[in-house]
Amino acid sequence: MNTLKLTKCPDEATERIIGVPHLPVGSIASDYRGALRVLVVQGRRTQGLPWRDLLERCTAPSGLIAGEAPDAVRAMELVQRQRFDLALVDVRLPGVDGFVLARTLAERAQPPWVVLVSEDPADAALAFDAEAADFLTRPVRPDRLQQTLHRVRRLEGAARDDRAHRLLIPQRDQVLQVPLQEIVYFKAEQKYVTVRTARHRHLLAGSLADLQTRYARQFLRVHRNALVALRCLRALERVPAGRAQEERWQLRLQEVDEVLAVSRRQLAAVRAAFRGGA
Repeated sequence: MNTLKLTKCPDEATERIIGVPHLPVGSIASDYRGALRVLVVQGRRTQGLPWRDLLERCTAPSGLIAGEAPDAVRAMELVQRQRFDLALVDVRLPGVDGFVLARTLAERAQPPWVVLVSEDPADAALAFDAEAADFLTRPVRPDRLQQTLHRVRRLEGAARDDRAHRLLIPQRDQVLQVPLQEIVYFKAEQKYVTVRTARHRHLLAGSLADLQTRYARQFLRVHRNALVALRCLRALERVPAGRAQEERWQLRLQEVDEVLAVSRRQLAAVRAAFRGGA
């Protein structure tokens, strides 16, 4: 079975969006407000109109190519560095195929919607097994692509509403839905984040920074490796320190019999939260 391994993306003195000549990263939004940011993953020339020409014929919603990649590894590197709403992915790529890439992207905390593309209509069943949002057969018609953009926009809105109340945790054979009100804390553990509820621990692929941005009203940063639900704050305690040790603080939580370290940088914010000022 193919697996997708990432290599470290080389540093670039001047970063440009791949496939969009002379357009610096960050300059798109002012000219294309409301357009879906599209990643094109295509390893070879294909029949039909180029994606750029097809997208130029789509409106409400429109789509803008914000990045291009010739294979799955490069696609993952781009996704780690910038945000995309939609990935148009060829099923047949050099090395790792589009099905594997779709499953790998689905494991991210905030993945782009993946649309798989193939000349063979028989690939459709495998595409939806790989959790693709849609499947397109080449040659792609502009009106069919417009339908896909409408579908992605609807899915995006539904997911945004859903994320406000629950966390989706992709697993091998299912997507686990955990209500935010059940989560006690998030804790970064190497490449994953532990999602702690009163009864379970789940692993989520993603970053603590993304979770903090999404759930700033419900969760408080208490350490560089931890976010705690405001409703679960129980007690802030000073940890006895020896003569050579710096003063340390820890947090006791509601619903779980555990303590978390509080960093000196976050101590003022934690104290404010106990006073009701967070």
